[in-house]
Amino acid sequence: MATNSTNNSLPTLWNSNYIKIWCANFMIFFSFMLLAPLLPLYLSETYQADKDTIGFVLSGYTLTALLFRPFSGFIVDSFPRKQVLLVCYFLFFALFAGYLVAGSMLMFAIVRTMHGAPFGATTVANSTVAIDVLHPDRRAEGIGYYGLSNNIATAIAPTVALCIFHVWHNYDALFALSLVCSGIGLAINSTLKMPEREQVKPQTPVSLDRFFLHKGWIEAIAQACYAFSYGVLSTYIAIYGKEELGITGGTGLFFMLLALGLIIARIAGSRPLREGKVIRNASFGVLISMFGYLLFAAVHNQIGYYGAALIIGFGNGHMFPAFQTMFVNLAPNSQRGTANATQLTSWDIGVGAGVLIGGVLAEASGYHSAFWAAWIVNVAGVAILFLFARKHFIKNKLR
Repeated sequence: MATNSTNNSLPTLWNSNYIKIWCANFMIFFSFMLLAPLLPLYLSETYQADKDTIGFVLSGYTLTALLFRPFSGFIVDSFPRKQVLLVCYFLFFALFAGYLVAGSMLMFAIVRTMHGAPFGATTVANSTVAIDVLHPDRRAEGIGYYGLSNNIATAIAPTVALCIFHVWHNYDALFALSLVCSGIGLAINSTLKMPEREQVKPQTPVSLDRFFLHKGWIEAIAQACYAFSYGVLSTYIAIYGKEELGITGGTGLFFMLLALGLIIARIAGSRPLREGKVIRNASFGVLISMFGYLLFAAVHNQIGYYGAALIIGFGNGHMFPAFQTMFVNLAPNSQRGTANATQLTSWDIGVGAGVLIGGVLAEASGYHSAFWAAWIVNVAGVAILFLFARKHFIKNKLR
């Protein structure tokens, strides 16, 4: 755990365990984001897959992550967290090798779908351990900085992937690099020194609340709406830019600007989170993101394309750590894993629906209809937050 400093200063935030878990999380998302932006192009170029098929194949990853995350929260709360984390991380690492040996679209789809399970479990376990090693006085702030590992990985990985692809035009090189990077993250986590903690005693019968945090249901619905919008944009951004705007190498810049907005927002929002202004950060973030999705849907040129990336990133950078703090504050300490699993599950549901429905809409009536649908669903999520979720959180929070 983090150690206390002097009476006149805050407890330590960047303790050794937190730094390790931060770096390991960076490797999770770096290895993931090396592949994510180019997989639609990979399926299109290698297997001549149409938009519907691409959406179907890629949504399998999210579906299995979604199915396994609730159970992951229960397991993380019920067994030694370091051991659970290492097992999940190893499976996440090992399945990257499957992309190298998959020789058909069917085999690729199977490997990709299977990979979602350890990804979902590893992100739950890693984020829960991060909360464990933070001092309570720095927890909300630490959650915000923890997300920077995702954001920096999101900024760097697509650019690295595009450079490798343009030099060698070789997808196997990307698959191999993802395997190596995830292996480094596994090695880092193996050096964690976790204190002994009391395990949750099994309940008979095991209640549904061990898998899904009941108190977070309305927040989960709101966040699923925001994730739907992100799922549509992040999946079809490369093909849309190439086919309609003539942007052949701009996906890396898009994700870099998105990540820049996320990073700026997380740094700017860390102090308000430490001061307990969780709802303010969440409300500000979703309104900014809503405007970004509107810009992207309405302005069909490079200004709309790149400007929306920075704005959406800035909004999500305020929204996401605030929502994670809300979920954690709605749960007792014995259900931190369940709280994290519920938050990530709601995100998976939204992203998966966005990938699948976005592909159907893009195939039926073009990308613009898919992006307008993303904005409409985002507006619905904003309305849910302002009309219901804010009052619900204030009424039910435990700290």
